[in-house]
Amino acid sequence: MEIRLTLICLLAFVGALAQSPEEDGIKKTIDGFFEGFHKRDTAQMRSVLWKNVHMQRIGTDAGGKPFIKDESVTDFLNSMASLPDTLEIEERLHFYTIQNDGAMANAWTPYSFYIQGKLHHCGVNSFQLFHDGTAWKIIYIIDTRQVEACSEEEKAD
Repeated sequence: MEIRLTLICLLAFVGALAQSPEEDGIKKTIDGFFEGFHKRDTAQMRSVLWKNVHMQRIGTDAGGKPFIKDESVTDFLNSMASLPDTLEIEERLHFYTIQNDGAMANAWTPYSFYIQGKLHHCGVNSFQLFHDGTAWKIIYIIDTRQVEACSEEEKAD
């Protein structure tokens, strides 16, 4: 009896962890963006972005004052395309927290960013997505970037 109860609890827990088809599609869209990002494939990145995607970054200036900076998607994609092939970049997403309601979704993805295999910075991405009836598209990306605040686990990744 005790084994059966443990098994039922385990199955309920695993079932709660399973993602819905909507969450799978949202994650696939974000993964597609980063696959393109790592390959510097601007066409692949653009394929998952809404035509009027908005991009911003939150940071702290030298005086410790928070700021928010807008970035055009064209400038972002051009900067990605201009990176030398010898520059190794990798953004490692630690996990996804996804919420959605119908055609709207958001995803929170803490990350660590590496250049030439060394931890450069860490932070959190926040994605807003829209389902256009065919696929999920990223309509808004905002992120934070920190250098000193990266945890030891992130430094060990």
